[in-house]
Amino acid sequence: MGVLIGGLAPQAQAAGPPAGQRIALANACMGCHAVDRKLVGPSFEQVAAKYKGDARAPAKLAHKVKDGGSGVWGMIPMPAHPKMSDADVRAVVDWVLQGAPSR
Repeated sequence: MGVLIGGLAPQAQAAGPPAGQRIALANACMGCHAVDRKLVGPSFEQVAAKYKGDARAPAKLAHKVKDGGSGVWGMIPMPAHPKMSDADVRAVVDWVLQGAPSR
C-alpha cells in the first residue's frame, strides 16, 4: 500500500494549476489579462492565436514581459516586470503560448 500512495503523490501535484498560471497570478498579470476575454490587455488566448507558428514568439514575448511596451494591442502600455526571474517569465510565456490551459 505504501508503494501505491507514493505513486499517487506526483499525480496529486500535477493536478494543480500549471506553473505559468501560478506565476501569472503571483505577479499581477491577471489584473490586466484574462485567459478568454480582453480586459485592459488582450486575453491570453488572443496572444496565443496571434503568435501561433511564430518560432520567435517566446523571445519576443519574454522581452515584452520584462521590458514592457505598447502599440501591438493598442495604445495602453504593458508595464515592465524587471524583477521577474527569466525562468518565471519563460514559464508564463510558455503557458500563454499554449493557450493558457488550466491543467
